[in-house]
Amino acid sequence: GGSNNSNSSNSNSSGGGQGSNSNSSSSSSSSAASASAPKSKEEIVMTIATDLLQQVPPPFNLEEVMKTKASDPSALHVVLFQEVERYNILLANVRRSCLELQAGIRGLVVMSADLDAILDALYSAKVPAAWLKTYPSLKPLGPWTRDLLHRIDQISKWIKETYPKVFWLSGFTYPTGFLTAVLQTTARKNSVPIDSLSFEYSIVNVDESEILEAPKEGVYVRGMFLEGAGWDAEAGCLCEPNPMELIVPMPIVLFRPVENKKRNAKGVYACPLFMYAVRTGTRERPSFMTIVDLKSGSIDPDHWIMRGTALLLSLST
Repeated sequence: GGSNNSNSSNSNSSGGGQGSNSNSSSSSSSSAASASAPKSKEEIVMTIATDLLQQVPPPFNLEEVMKTKASDPSALHVVLFQEVERYNILLANVRRSCLELQAGIRGLVVMSADLDAILDALYSAKVPAAWLKTYPSLKPLGPWTRDLLHRIDQISKWIKETYPKVFWLSGFTYPTGFLTAVLQTTARKNSVPIDSLSFEYSIVNVDESEILEAPKEGVYVRGMFLEGAGWDAEAGCLCEPNPMELIVPMPIVLFRPVENKKRNAKGVYACPLFMYAVRTGTRERPSFMTIVDLKSGSIDPDHWIMRGTALLLSLST
């Protein structure tokens, strides 16, 4: 009886969904294409699942990864292993969901409520909730998939080669874990307690391709976005944004651990860094990561506090 129910609910929702779907795509589709028979909800999802299986790689071999890095038991390599472990769960989950969906659509397995939810999400070009447990994201399915592939790419290169010269901070499932490991690295190297260390931030005004080696201390970080202010590249400080400019990309920033840093320097805005645009995050996963000091320019830092100026690691698009 269960399969009958799911069929009837599918046909209902595909009737409703089809209209909304064709509306959104009609602007881009040619009149010739619209003359052909509209695809059913199942056919559309079948295509999406097939594409995802082609694009999303299988999980990493964690044992192999740990073997290749065994000669260098660094704090950062511990982070690498933890990230591989978390991404493996996600990659396996995405691939399993897609294979099960294909089998369900072909009628080889009964569609569970969980599978139905995934089918509805993919049909609406949304990321299924089950796939968002590894890290939060507001991106639609297409941009989310591209972002996932970039994340896997950073991890793969690190595994095959050595530490990235510039780290894409947004590519970590737990960026705070990575930043703590950077502090640990300096603490071990200089035999100082980790509690005495905090980050000093300096702007690196060069393109990533021009950075030929990692910094002596700390890490180069790319991929942050500034919301609620503009960035004056020449002066290296915050400025009023141009009209309609809601978000600007930040240059590369050097996160350098220093001992007993003086707090509250004049003309500096303590800018909060959030994981994504929902600043409150969720109960399980806060969005707030850390404070990054930015020069406030000719404007008092209080102005940026009132503005709610912040840095983000990932956008909603």
